[in-house]
Amino acid sequence: MTDEHSVKGNRLDPWLDNYATRAHGLRASETRSLFAVASRPEVVSLAGGMPNLKDLPLDRLAESTARMIRKDGGRALQYGNGQGLPRLREQIPDVMALEGIDADPEDIIITTGSQQAVDIVAELFIDPGDVILAEGPTYVGSLSIFATYQADVQQIEMDADGVIPDALEEAILRLEREGRRIKLFYCLPNFHNPAGATLSEERRRTVVDICHRHHILIVEDNPYGLLGFDGQTYTALKTLAPDDVVYLGSFSKIFAPGYRVGWAVAPPAVREKMKLASEAAILCPSSVGQYSISMYLEGFDWKHQIEEFRGMYHDRCDAMISALNEYMSMCTWNVPSGGFYVWVGLPDGLDAKDMLPRAVTNLVAYVSGTAFYPGGSAGHDHMRLSFCYPEPVEIHEGIRRLSDVITHDLELIDLFGPSYSRPTEGVSTPAPDQI
Repeated sequence: MTDEHSVKGNRLDPWLDNYATRAHGLRASETRSLFAVASRPEVVSLAGGMPNLKDLPLDRLAESTARMIRKDGGRALQYGNGQGLPRLREQIPDVMALEGIDADPEDIIITTGSQQAVDIVAELFIDPGDVILAEGPTYVGSLSIFATYQADVQQIEMDADGVIPDALEEAILRLEREGRRIKLFYCLPNFHNPAGATLSEERRRTVVDICHRHHILIVEDNPYGLLGFDGQTYTALKTLAPDDVVYLGSFSKIFAPGYRVGWAVAPPAVREKMKLASEAAILCPSSVGQYSISMYLEGFDWKHQIEEFRGMYHDRCDAMISALNEYMSMCTWNVPSGGFYVWVGLPDGLDAKDMLPRAVTNLVAYVSGTAFYPGGSAGHDHMRLSFCYPEPVEIHEGIRRLSDVITHDLELIDLFGPSYSRPTEGVSTPAPDQI
C-alpha cells in the first residue's frame, strides 16, 4: 500500500478533492436529522410536517388502485410523457380553480413533488452568486436547493401579514445599487412554512407590482393553500401577473406525499425550459404515481376529503394554541388560520438550537428556527412547532414537556445570569447517518 493510498484511506471521504464546488455546500437539514428521534414512540414529535393520513379511505384506495393496475397497468408501469400525464394535467386546473386560478393544462408540468419544481427553476435561472430573495424565515428544503446552486439568499422581513413590501423594495434597491443580479423572489404566501403567516390581500398586488417593476420572477410555492381552517382561500399571485409567476402546487398535503406528485404552472417559454430540464434529470415523473392521483381525482370525493383534513388540522391547531396558553405564556406565537405550523418566539436568553438536545432528552422534539435561515444565520430565538401529525392529547403532553425544559433553562439563567451556558454532555441530536 502506497503512502498516498494510506493518506487517502484515512480520510473520512477519500473523494473529497474530486467533488464539484457546489457539492461542498450540501448538508443534512435540521429537520431530517430529527427524524430518527421523532420516530421513537416515547417522543412526542412537534417537529416534522408530515400530513396525517389516517382519515384517508385506504381500503377503497387499495381496491381502486388494483382496478387501475388491471386496466391501465401496461401504461402506468411504463415510461411516460416528460411534461406529465395529459389526463392529470387536464384535472389539475379543477384543483386550482378552488383558489380562483384559471390554468391551461398546456402550461402545467408534472414534477416529482413541488420540491423538484423548485430545483428545476433554480437550475434554469441561478448562476453562482446570483441573488434569490425569500421571506425570512423560509422553507428549509428550498434553502438546501438554493445552496446547491450557490445562490446568495437574501431574506426579507415578515410580520403577521406576510412579507413586508417596503422591506422588499428597500432590499431590491440596495442590491441594485451594489450591482447584484436578482433572479427570483421565492415565497410561500399561504399558511407559511415555518411562520404560519398568510400574505394579506392588500399586500399581494403591491408585492407583484414591485417584482414586475424590477423584472424579478416570482416563484409562488403553495402546498397549503387549500388547507385554510374555515375553507378560506386567497388571491394567487399567479392570477395577478400570469407572465411574472411560476406557480407550484402539490398533492402531498391535500392527498398523500408518498406518491411524490407535484406540478408547476409557468409561462410557456419557461415551461418548455422546465420540461427539458426535468427530462434531463429524471426522464419522466412517476407514471404509476400520476395514474394513481388521476384515479383519485376521478373516482373519489376529494373535495370532501380536503374539508375533512381542514377540520382535523383545525382541531389540532386549537389543541396546540390551548396548550401554549396553558403552559408557555412566557413565549410568543402566531395563531395560524390554516396549514401545519406555529412559529414560537422564545424568551430573551434562550437559544432554540442549544435547547433542542435537552428537549429530546425530555421526550419532545421541535425544529429550531435556525433551520429556516441560510447557514443558521438567524432564528435562534424561535422554534417551529407542527400540529399536523400528533393527536390532540399528544400535542398537549408535548407542549407540557417542552415548557418544563424552557422553565428550567430560564431558572438557570435567573440563577447564573444571561451568559450561562447549559452543559449538554452525553446528549446530542442525531447525526445525519442515524436517519
